[in-house]
Amino acid sequence: MYDHILVGVDGSEESERAARYALELASRVDASVTALHVVESGALDLAEGSGEETELRQERAAVLAGIERIADEVGHAVEEELAEGDPATQLTDHASEADLVVVGRQGLTGLKRRLLGGVTEQVLHHSETPVLVVPDAVESFAADRLLLPTDGSENAELALPHAAELARIDDGTVDVLNVVDLTEAGGAFDAGGLRPEFVERLEERGEEAVEQVADGIRAEYAGADVRTAVERTTTTGAAGGIAAYVDEHGVDAVVMGSHGRGDLKR
Repeated sequence: MYDHILVGVDGSEESERAARYALELASRVDASVTALHVVESGALDLAEGSGEETELRQERAAVLAGIERIADEVGHAVEEELAEGDPATQLTDHASEADLVVVGRQGLTGLKRRLLGGVTEQVLHHSETPVLVVPDAVESFAADRLLLPTDGSENAELALPHAAELARIDDGTVDVLNVVDLTEAGGAFDAGGLRPEFVERLEERGEEAVEQVADGIRAEYAGADVRTAVERTTTTGAAGGIAAYVDEHGVDAVVMGSHGRGDLKR
């Protein structure tokens, strides 16, 4: 499934963490890796003849040297590629040539400006290739326990083959989770007034959704250890319910669709 992995790098700790994760994953599935470093359009032209030009060139060399060092440590080859333009656009364009894009949660742009995750968010929004986001707390690849949240939508099920593939790598466990958001179900002014029968139907629908996905994972990977759960939340919403489950159960990675039953463009 993952023959070619693209990782965005910019010299930040976040991108180096993402590069290590990508290389470790690639070494497990025998995939090629391309590390893409993007210099913003016109940056060298604007800095030409100044101290900033020297700094930009030194920064570029340092980025690539850092990736080579990580590749040597992991013991897996990496191909380096340079591009000029908007980082999110370039990553998205190059993503069409890859099976998986790996990015850090945030990074750097220009000389010193922090993106606060802007590039990652844009790549997630526009990429047709699956995107793996590596958070700050992760130091290396792990797939012992995976979480696949589902709301029963078709898009949520698109994540199913990826959960199965990642589980296959380390013979990991896949938890399939449905979060019943009682506040959303009842409306902002009726969060505590839902009839028990209605809540029971919501949970039954959640059970059907997780069992369907669990069967799908087993069909993809017969040896998968799959567990199912339906959790209620009244205060944090579905996203908060997922995050709480991750913390409580020591999940290594969350595998999910880009949207569910809500607004497709949101």
